[in-house]
Amino acid sequence: MTIIRVGLDTSKHVFQIHGVDENEQAVLRRQLRRGAVEKFFAELPSTRIGIEACGARLLVSSTPWI
Repeated sequence: MTIIRVGLDTSKHVFQIHGVDENEQAVLRRQLRRGAVEKFFAELPSTRIGIEACGARLLVSSTPWI
């Protein structure tokens, strides 16, 4: 299983993470609290990441670890 793309649905406290493989099949579905997101991506091999564009983007962009 090789994850080629990850989608990140932002929120105030809980983030939804979805990943697909080279066949566009969902291979990753995870819900993470804000504090666990950085560790999760640090352990994930390099891949493309799409981030939801919404009102929460202001909150996420002001967080120092992103």
